Amino acid sequence: MSARAPLKLALLVSGRGSNMSAIVRAALAGEIPAQPAIVISDRAGAAGLASAQALGIPAVAWGGESPDGPFEQMLLATLGAVQPDAIALAGFMRILSPAFLAHYPGRVLNIHPSLLPAYRGLHTHRRVLAAGDSEHGASVHFVTAELDAGPVVLQSKVAVRATDTEATLAARVLATEHIIYPRVIGWLGERRLTWRDGAPWLDGQRLEAPIVEDFRESLV
Repeated sequence: MSARAPLKLALLVSGRGSNMSAIVRAALAGEIPAQPAIVISDRAGAAGLASAQALGIPAVAWGGESPDGPFEQMLLATLGAVQPDAIALAGFMRILSPAFLAHYPGRVLNIHPSLLPAYRGLHTHRRVLAAGDSEHGASVHFVTAELDAGPVVLQSKVAVRATDTEATLAARVLATEHIIYPRVIGWLGERRLTWRDGAPWLDGQRLEAPIVEDFRESLV
């Protein structure tokens, strides 16, 4: 990856891929220095595949029941042909094995719908409402072998309203995801964000805690 080349990016999806679309649109508009090279899904019927193709990005699907068997073999072969600088998981629901991640240390990013380390795993909006929390949000983090435990770079925070349902809260969090995920990809493409010594560095400083942006009043 040369100093002037845009970040060559592979994106992995399992469903509709709205975060993938947000990243691709930001790249195509010249808002971030990234080149979306391929979209890959573990589900042949994923709506994100059609969205990627409509945006002019090559898209492929690989099936397979084992998360660390045939699928990862095909995934590694596909990525090997593309040679991406980074991989963005965008609603990708399959857990990647430590063996796979060892091929791309510090080069895989994910967005998770909670203020990590709170609420790792699934059904975060439901769990936040059940707990009676006053705030919720999303986190962009580097992917490591432990689920949803990699270093967090950027978080968005939204207030939980008394009238919120799981659907309304999810929609408000998703709106912030579409802002912060392309932003972090942009930092990576600008070489402001790097991975050194097993940790993220931003603007030459080791990132000891995530940057937090408060969207509680700016998004409906």
